[in-house]
Amino acid sequence: MRRLLAAVLVLFACPALVLAQAPEIDRIDPPFWWVNMERPTVELMVYGNNLADTRVQLGEHPGVTLDRVTEVENPNYLFVRLRIGDAATPGTVPLRFRHDAGTLTRSFELRPRRTGTYAQGFSSEDVIYLLMPDRFANGAPENDSIPGFLEGVDRSDPDARHGGDFAGVREHLDYIDDLGMTALWMTPIFENDMPPEYGAYHGYAATDMYRVDPRFGSNDTFRRLVESAHERDLKVIMDMIHNHIGDRHWWMDDPPTGDWVHDFDTHGTTNYEGAAVIDPYASTHDREQLTDAWFVPSMPDLNQDNELLATYLIQNTLWWIESTGIDGIRMDTYFYADKDYMTRWTSAVLEEYPDFNIVGESWVPTVPHEAYWQDDFQAHPDDYDSDLPSVTDFPLSFAIQDAFAPDGGGVYDLYRTLAQDHVYPAPNKLVTFLDNHDLTRFFSVVDEDAFKLAYAFLMTTRGIPQVYYATELMQPMLDVEGDGAKRPDMPGGWPGDARSVFTEEGRTTRENRAHDFVTTLTTWREDADVIHHGGLTHYIPQDDTYVYFRHDADDTVMVVLNDAEESRTLALDRFEERIQAHTAGRDVISGATVALGDSLTVPARTPMVLELRE
Repeated sequence: MRRLLAAVLVLFACPALVLAQAPEIDRIDPPFWWVNMERPTVELMVYGNNLADTRVQLGEHPGVTLDRVTEVENPNYLFVRLRIGDAATPGTVPLRFRHDAGTLTRSFELRPRRTGTYAQGFSSEDVIYLLMPDRFANGAPENDSIPGFLEGVDRSDPDARHGGDFAGVREHLDYIDDLGMTALWMTPIFENDMPPEYGAYHGYAATDMYRVDPRFGSNDTFRRLVESAHERDLKVIMDMIHNHIGDRHWWMDDPPTGDWVHDFDTHGTTNYEGAAVIDPYASTHDREQLTDAWFVPSMPDLNQDNELLATYLIQNTLWWIESTGIDGIRMDTYFYADKDYMTRWTSAVLEEYPDFNIVGESWVPTVPHEAYWQDDFQAHPDDYDSDLPSVTDFPLSFAIQDAFAPDGGGVYDLYRTLAQDHVYPAPNKLVTFLDNHDLTRFFSVVDEDAFKLAYAFLMTTRGIPQVYYATELMQPMLDVEGDGAKRPDMPGGWPGDARSVFTEEGRTTRENRAHDFVTTLTTWREDADVIHHGGLTHYIPQDDTYVYFRHDADDTVMVVLNDAEESRTLALDRFEERIQAHTAGRDVISGATVALGDSLTVPARTPMVLELRE
């Protein structure tokens, strides 16, 4: 009795001790969910103070039951799994967290499923326009710097934030649409509240996976951007990262478990060698260093072997699709994460949204290593199947640069790379590109003639073409060091810019030539079903000239890429099997009609895209 009385007196004298033990709830992820999902459960990550001492009870709501409550080693977390039955209706579900000091009640919202057109996927019928929101246009200068955030705007620094945002992108959707683009991919939009010296404008160091970075806008302004894109028949592809987060992510101050991220002291930084996953002779050390080590020291590597984390990430993806209406996902650093988890994630997304599409970033130089990651690849040394519909075609991108660079190997590189397409389960589902936000800008490698040859190839070969913003202007690299050189601002996207490349009068003569060329080919491609789905027959290049045909039962397109320094006259009998009875072709680029007799003369360093006619 004396010991109990002493304890009571201590608590009475130090009420702060009582308060310190009282539970608090700071956040619940996901913040809401939906009825009628294919996935019958949702697992809530509840975070606060001293939650392990609470008893969770569910208030009455039709069709909703409490499936389980999981405690972890950190008492500030509870994982509460709800089962959402077929009879569940939209509304709020009372969640009660009972404690000796009282009861906390939170209302968890269940919403009706989204209606209308969304989650429609992307395919070889599309041309994807890739942009970085921070570098495209600043439509809302008032959100350039947010109180309490670690980094503001400094346009004088190519590696700092520049202030581009969703409002700026939305203002220029007509510009993107008029180019002939049919899908919009933006680099990640998650909150990246990282220090200025890191430069997280690119979005790949998430500090909150349920929140848009407020310097781009809000979750609601992103939803409105998606709606505006859909009004123009532009699809929206979201960039995601499940391999890593930023080291300022709120988890890092108080992680749920000791194995939530891989230990940096144990694994260090990754070896960046994608072949290690596939290599039949690879050591366990090399494989683990690829997948378990950190991408860079400021990006903790997530441990997808943790079941609670894996569920969190899968639900997060479904939440973004259903809450915003996006149409596809580009998954960053695909093979750096646990590959069995990535299959599970991909399958979960496609089971919920069968028309959806996902492209995984697989930055490898060889075709077999790229093909490994596509669904139904038949030569796995380990019987692995990714379920991943699309991969980024880095081998073809490197071949394009080699083909047209001044010291490159020539157009034979294109032929040789495509000749390996038998390795891919579905080569027409690959995403093809000249460059992107991580690569040297293509026009810094080639001249204008080579640019036109390469762009004509990109628009007429198999696959799903992706065009990096400002490619339509033949934008070269900036004369600075670092990644900022690849990511210039679009002139005219900021108030007070001296000129605007979004208008004809604001572009230089060279930029207008490029813009017109890109627009002509890309808008033509929109309705060219033979390019979207037709067969491809190519011929071994001769004399620096590459000829191939796209063909189906109704249409034939003949493409000639003359990369020689002089004109070439081609004897057409070599191509008789595909020309067949056609006697002429309309050149999509020039608009001229070209006769197909015994021969065809193609000017030096010129592409021809001929719609054949009888």
